[in-house]
Amino acid sequence: MHVLAVYSIKGGVGKTSSAVNLAHTAARNGYRTLVWDLDPQGAGSYYFRIKPKIKGGSKELIAGKRDLDGLIKGTDFDNLDLLPADFSFRNLDLVLDDKKKPTQQLKKLLKPLAEEYDFIFLDCPPNISLLSEAVFEAADILLSPIIPTTLSLRTLEQLEKFIKDNELNKLRLIPFFSMADRRKKMHRDIMINLIESHPDILATAIPYASDIERMGLERMPLGGYVKKSQSTAAYDALWQEILARVPA
Repeated sequence: MHVLAVYSIKGGVGKTSSAVNLAHTAARNGYRTLVWDLDPQGAGSYYFRIKPKIKGGSKELIAGKRDLDGLIKGTDFDNLDLLPADFSFRNLDLVLDDKKKPTQQLKKLLKPLAEEYDFIFLDCPPNISLLSEAVFEAADILLSPIIPTTLSLRTLEQLEKFIKDNELNKLRLIPFFSMADRRKKMHRDIMINLIESHPDILATAIPYASDIERMGLERMPLGGYVKKSQSTAAYDALWQEILARVPA
């Protein structure tokens, strides 16, 4: 089992759409896949037409009174399951803070699922918090979407510094471009410069495209309503790059 967290300090960078579409791509390629929607806004759950609700909420979940396995919902897609969000996740920092070894709690919850799934995608809320630190401990890879803008670059630098300062040596940070518009010179220039300065960044860029924006109307992953487009090809290529970085 490999745990891939799709995370950014900054909101509005295509984090949830990327988590959902990459998970769908993995499942379509035959991998047993789970998405855990950790964002109290529940956008990932919404895309799968599943109500963002967990009985007992975050408190019982972190307390160990609810097993993850019993909360998982099937989706309309083969090999793809969802652990839905709950609005109580807004209090996850407080709930974790009451536990011993709070940053180890998500890793502990995910451990029993090791035989059931090949890949687990964590759709994470933005900001750096105690929940974020728990995500960093649970994840094998941190996939960080980057819009080619100055502010987005700044958040990448902050994230890199946090990982270094906290000696999260086992966590592999892999940035990738999201919502990229190659018609804009600034986007093109930033992408060229960032690839030169960050060799770990993935070469494939997810475009700023209307078919991806339609996910909110269709309420499903991109590949559920578009069979072939520049966007679907980008996600397929991005997934192959990620696979090449995943340890055997």
